[in-house]
Amino acid sequence: MDYQKFVSAVEEEINQFFSGDVRAHMYVTTKNNGKERRGITIVEKGINIAPTIYLEEFYEQYRKGKDIPSIVERIAAFYREVRFDEPWDAAFMQEYDQIKNRIVFKVINAEKNAKLLEHTPHKKMLDLAAVFYVLLDVCDGGTATMLIDNSHMRQWGVTMEELFRTAQKNVKKLLPARMETMQQVVSDLLEKRGDGEKPRKKRDLLDANEEVQEDTMYILSNELKSYGAACIFYEYVLQIIGVKLGEDFYILPSSVHETIIVPESTCLNRKELDEMIEEINETQVEEEEVLSDHAYIYRNRTGAISM
Repeated sequence: MDYQKFVSAVEEEINQFFSGDVRAHMYVTTKNNGKERRGITIVEKGINIAPTIYLEEFYEQYRKGKDIPSIVERIAAFYREVRFDEPWDAAFMQEYDQIKNRIVFKVINAEKNAKLLEHTPHKKMLDLAAVFYVLLDVCDGGTATMLIDNSHMRQWGVTMEELFRTAQKNVKKLLPARMETMQQVVSDLLEKRGDGEKPRKKRDLLDANEEVQEDTMYILSNELKSYGAACIFYEYVLQIIGVKLGEDFYILPSSVHETIIVPESTCLNRKELDEMIEEINETQVEEEEVLSDHAYIYRNRTGAISM
């Protein structure tokens, strides 16, 4: 059974699993970098906001031998975790003053998302683009967001520059930047798997009171680790890193969710870096999570990032 038939089978099974007040239907959308994804949207009577659950992970379970009824039970359990208990008041989206404190931004590849940018307010940054979204809710199952398009900007009567200023202010509170050593990140992953020592206090190397531990690589993202590559365009973040490291540094686009900071003195030459990034993107990063195929460099003297 291919993926599309699997999604259809899951849709039918979910509709048998739930009562008449809850219905599932297939949902097809174009995600980052033009990647098409199919999932299941589960709609509940009286609730005007519905989660979409993408099924690639469940499809892999099916291919490894798990039957569809068992998979549907897992999907239903996940839905119960992320469902909204009350209807969403869409009226508050109509007034900019009601929504402006939830506006944030993420960065995407400008060329690969050219069609999206035709109807979406954005700020070009090198070969990337900052686009804006409303962070509606954050829970254990993920985030509820709404992308801002040109119609919203016209309705609110605001400019792109005003959106960017507002988003720059909000990300500091809603999605603060965080930098850790690669060693610390790996250690945290082992702890989550139960393979490591007891959990230690997390250290944010952007904190003025924290000394930078010497390492060859550092991970920069936000606290949610969701679209954290945007942190390279937060106010003063790169300047702080430059001061902490005491030298220029490369920024490797690990994905749209994080970047890797590498001090220039510890690094490969630029050509080798770009070749490494391109290979990793092709073999280890999901297509919709690729940011770009080359490194960026930050110069302390100029306080600027370049390609």
